[in-house]
Amino acid sequence: MSEHHDSNSAEDTGPCAVCGGTFPTRELRGTAGVRPGIMELIRKDHPGIGSEDHICRADLARYRRLYLEELLEEERGELSELDREVIESIETGELVTQNPEEEIDETMTFGQRMADHVAAFGGSWTFILTFLAVLMGWIAINSLSLLTKPFDPYPYILLNLVLSCIAAIQAPIIMMSQGRQEQKDRMRSENDYQVNLKAELEIRQLHERLDYQMARQWEKLAELQRLQIEYLEARTEADEAP
Repeated sequence: MSEHHDSNSAEDTGPCAVCGGTFPTRELRGTAGVRPGIMELIRKDHPGIGSEDHICRADLARYRRLYLEELLEEERGELSELDREVIESIETGELVTQNPEEEIDETMTFGQRMADHVAAFGGSWTFILTFLAVLMGWIAINSLSLLTKPFDPYPYILLNLVLSCIAAIQAPIIMMSQGRQEQKDRMRSENDYQVNLKAELEIRQLHERLDYQMARQWEKLAELQRLQIEYLEARTEADEAP
């Protein structure tokens, strides 16, 4: 019973031809199924690796990352930090999709939140109508002699001062809010770029994989056809023999 268990354990593990470690068979990948571009990189570091050997997932992911880096460097020159983050996400299998609003909201201070609320209220119809009503009331009170002595007679110098103070305070608040909106737009654009680049690289890898599999299938079909022809020729020679 123990011998049977030991044989099963030996069958469930195998060596990695790159790092030399022993891994379960589910963690190994046959080098015969690896794309030629990646195999070229592997053979540069390990010339003796053959088509019957296996490679672990970690090493395969590492060489896949190196292959993508060389591919992008050939097409775009020097890699940016965003490009490297995308390649690392492909290697680790992590998502690159992020919500920039959530990231900025987590780091916002109380003053920044208040600035956003003030800017949002200052650009609403509620503020416009309320402010218009205050202006009309101010002008009416000081123009229609409703008071024995108006507190701000024409030309409404106090009103001009109040309006100037409001504009002086409101302008930097709106600029602060617009700055954070630009930051959100920039982060959103970077995130869209990373998602599109990752999708493009994965689709390209899929096409290469399909082309490689199709080429192998054609090789197998050609080999099978050649064996069938040899078999038929042998049968024909046997039938014609006296």
